[in-house]
Amino acid sequence: MTNPIPEEYKGGVPYLNVHDAKAAIDFYKKAFGAEVSIEIPRQGDKIAHAEFRIGDAVFMLRDEYPEYHFRSPKTIGGTPVNLLVFVPDVETFAERATAAGARVIRPVEMQFHGDLQVELEDPFGHSWFFTSRVADMNAEQLKETASAVNL
Repeated sequence: MTNPIPEEYKGGVPYLNVHDAKAAIDFYKKAFGAEVSIEIPRQGDKIAHAEFRIGDAVFMLRDEYPEYHFRSPKTIGGTPVNLLVFVPDVETFAERATAAGARVIRPVEMQFHGDLQVELEDPFGHSWFFTSRVADMNAEQLKETASAVNL
């Protein structure tokens, strides 16, 4: 019997719309170490669907498709979404990503929630947080540290 919820898609899967999917795939491989598992072409030398992983995080990607209201951050003037991926070594990860063309929005720094974190923007307008857990905290500790920084 077919599993109605495939193992690799147990959580939400971000589906990124970009203005140049082929270039985005190349960038994600070089900058973020993405492993691409599938690319389905469509007419006009475009990508209808692609899937990739950064570590254990799964993402889907496609070229813009205005007929279906699939628009990229560049087309709509920014993005209302931030993507977050845990990585083993955020400092090394950030160095590789910026060398490949990611723009640093916030540099690697310790956050109140116990994570060492960087915020990057990719050349396609998507906002990414990459983070490494440094300290485990329970809900009460999170509230205390958050109040100390006046969120």
